[in-house]
Amino acid sequence: MGVLLHLLSGVALLVWGTNIVKVGVLRVYGANLRHVLSASVANRFTAFAAGLGVTGLVQSSNATAVIVSSFVSQGLIAVAPALAIMLGANVGTALMVQVFSLDLSWLSPLLIFVGVICHLSWKGSRPGHVGRVLIGLGLITLALELISDATRPVVEAAGVKVLFASLTGDTALDMLVGAFLTVLSYSSLAVVLFVGALASAGVVALPVAMALVLGANLGSGVSAFLSTSGNNQPGKRVTLGNLLSRLLGCLVALPLLDEAQGLLRMIDADPQRLVVNFHMLFNVVLAVLLIGLTTPLARLCEAVLPGRNTGESQVTPRHLDQAALTTPTLALANAAREVLRIGDRVEQMLDNMLRVLRTNDAKLAAATCRIDDEVDDLYTAIKLYLTRISVEALDERDGRRWTEIISLNINLEHAADIIERILMDAREKKIAHNLAFSEAGMQEITEMHGRLVANLRLGLSVFLNGDLRSAQQLMTEKATFRELERKYAHTHLRRVATQTIESIDTSSLHLDVISDLKRLNSLFCATAYPVLEEAGVLNISRMKEESASAAAPLQPVTIEPARREPDSAPAPGLADAHARRPREA
Repeated sequence: MGVLLHLLSGVALLVWGTNIVKVGVLRVYGANLRHVLSASVANRFTAFAAGLGVTGLVQSSNATAVIVSSFVSQGLIAVAPALAIMLGANVGTALMVQVFSLDLSWLSPLLIFVGVICHLSWKGSRPGHVGRVLIGLGLITLALELISDATRPVVEAAGVKVLFASLTGDTALDMLVGAFLTVLSYSSLAVVLFVGALASAGVVALPVAMALVLGANLGSGVSAFLSTSGNNQPGKRVTLGNLLSRLLGCLVALPLLDEAQGLLRMIDADPQRLVVNFHMLFNVVLAVLLIGLTTPLARLCEAVLPGRNTGESQVTPRHLDQAALTTPTLALANAAREVLRIGDRVEQMLDNMLRVLRTNDAKLAAATCRIDDEVDDLYTAIKLYLTRISVEALDERDGRRWTEIISLNINLEHAADIIERILMDAREKKIAHNLAFSEAGMQEITEMHGRLVANLRLGLSVFLNGDLRSAQQLMTEKATFRELERKYAHTHLRRVATQTIESIDTSSLHLDVISDLKRLNSLFCATAYPVLEEAGVLNISRMKEESASAAAPLQPVTIEPARREPDSAPAPGLADAHARRPREA
C-alpha cells in the first residue's frame, strides 16, 4: 500500500508541475501567445506551427484549446484554421513528452532552487512568474524520478501485478482506461510519461502501454471538449473537431499496434523510448493526414453543432437587423437598443461582484467573468454593425447619435473588463487566502456599489432620452462619488494605522476596489457630456465639479501616540501608493 501511495503521489506531483508551468507561462506571455495564435491563420501551415510552439511553452494542449476556442467564439478566427492550430498543439505535446522522457534528474534541483529564489524575490512580477515556470519544470523532472523509483518495487508486488494484469486482455478496453486516466488528471503529457515509466519497469506489456497511449490522446480530446462546454456553438466546434480527429486516429491505429511496435523497435527497443516514440508517431501521422482536411472537418462540426448559440443564450444580438442598414435612423435605434442590453449585463456583473466580495464565492466569480465574454461578443457585433452604416447618409443629428452609441458601447465594454479584473484580483488576493474585508470596509464598498448601480441606470436613462436635468444630476453624482472615494481611502488608511487586522490583510485589494469603482462611475457618467455640450453648459458643470472636489481636502491620518512608536508615520507605503494612482481630470 505504501508503494502504491508513493506512485500516486509521484503522478500527482507530475500533474501539479505541468499545471504550474502552464499558469506561469500564461501569466508571463499570455497576451503574446494569444496574439501569435490570432495572427497565425493566414494559412493552415502557419496555424499548425503556432499551435505547436504555443503548446510547447504552456505544456498543455488543453490550454491552447481553451484559447483558440475563445477566439472562434468571438468570431476572430474560423473553425478550419483553429483545427490546424489544434493539430499543431497535439504534436507540441508529443515533443514535450520526448524532452521529459530523457534523464533530466540532475536538472531538477537546479531548476527548483533558481525558481524559488526568483519567485520569492520578485513575487507578482515577470521574473517571479518565470521563477514559477522553473519550479514547475523542476517538479516535473522530480516527479518522473519519483515515479521511476516507485515502480521498481511495483514489479515485485503481487497485488499490483494482478491489478495491471487486468489490462492485458482487450486493447480497446485498455484505451478507454487510458482515456479515463487522462480526463481524471487533465494531462495527457503526465499520463504518457507515467505509462512509459510503467513499461520501462515491466509492469505492463508494450501492447498495453501503446493502447494506454492511444487512450491518453483520446482523453485529452475529451478534456478539451469538456473545458469549452460553456462556449457558444462555434467555440465548441473547435474542440469537437479535435475530439473527432483523435477518435478517428485511435480507431485506425488500434488494429495496427503490432505493426507500429515492430517499426518502432527498429528505431529504439527500449520500452520507455518506444512508448514516447509511438505517441510522437501517432500525432505526427494524424497531423499529416488531416492538415489538408480541416475545411471538410469544420463543415462536419458545423453540421453536428449548427447555429451560433445553444438554448436561449443572451449573447446573441437581438436588434441588429441587417435590413435596417439602408435606413440610418432605424439602424441607429437598433444599435441603441442593443447597447442597452450590454448595460443590463454590466449591471448583473456589478451585482454579482458585490456578492463575491461579501461571500468569497469562487464559482460565482468564474460565472461572472464569463458574462464579460458575452459583453465582448455584443460589443463586437454592435461595433461592426455601426461601421456598416453609411456615414455620408447621416445628417448632423444622426452623426452625433452615432458617436454617442459607439462611445457608450466602448465605455460599457471597458467597464465589464474592469469588473472582470476586480473579480480576478479578489480571487487571487482574497478568496484564495480566505480573507474578509473589515465590517466598516465592506459597508463602504456596499454604499459605493449602491451609488454606482444608481448612476449606471441614470446614465442609461440620459443616453436614452437626453434629459438635461438628469445629465446635470449625473455630473453632481460624479463629483460626489469622487469625494466618497477619497473619504473612504482616508478611513481605510486610518483602520490600517490602528492595526485593524482585516484591513491590513486586504488593504491592497480594498484600495484597488474603491479606485476601480470610481473609474466605473466615471465611465457611466460620461453619457452626460454630449447632452451638456449640446446645451452649452458643459464647461460650467466641470467647474462646479472641480470646485466641489476641492471643497473638502483630506486631512492627514493621525492616531493616538500610545499606539505607535515615536517618530513613526502611519502606513506611509500604503498612503504613497494610493496617492500615486492616476485620477481622471
